[in-house]
Amino acid sequence: MVHRKPQESYADQYKNENNWKAHYHTTAMEIFSALPSVTNFVAGLGTTGTFTGTGRRLKELNSNIRLTSLQPDSALHALEGWKHLETAVVPLIYDPAIADENIEISTEEAYEIIKAAATYEGLLLSPSSAANIAGALKVIGNIEEGTVVTVLPDNADKYSELIKKLL
Repeated sequence: MVHRKPQESYADQYKNENNWKAHYHTTAMEIFSALPSVTNFVAGLGTTGTFTGTGRRLKELNSNIRLTSLQPDSALHALEGWKHLETAVVPLIYDPAIADENIEISTEEAYEIIKAAATYEGLLLSPSSAANIAGALKVIGNIEEGTVVTVLPDNADKYSELIKKLL
């Protein structure tokens, strides 16, 4: 009988190169195909795969695209899935050289976007999706013209209690 060491059964998105490569090969290409006029890409840092992979490929496609990474403004935040890199274990797949700019987003800013999206648009957002929108709005406020793209990484399904409290 051969005894083998059990394989790890989880993806470990924080060090798995396929995390950022999936966004390099798919997300970036979807964005660029749909919006070849993209001038800015904005995304929050959690596993960092979305920002790293998408940003890396977009820069290859057009070196003038500005990449803005987003992270919570403090270690004590409520932006599930996001990392405050100064106080967290930095994912091994993260490449800090990719970002042209880094912006901090507060939990309160994300919550204001959740309320506004529900009130004015009838949209229910997760905190991380709302935080990405908050970051995109900051970028929009600092440019004269351009096409700013972000992603909404999850839906609001698991945040019903939070949304009830905010609304």
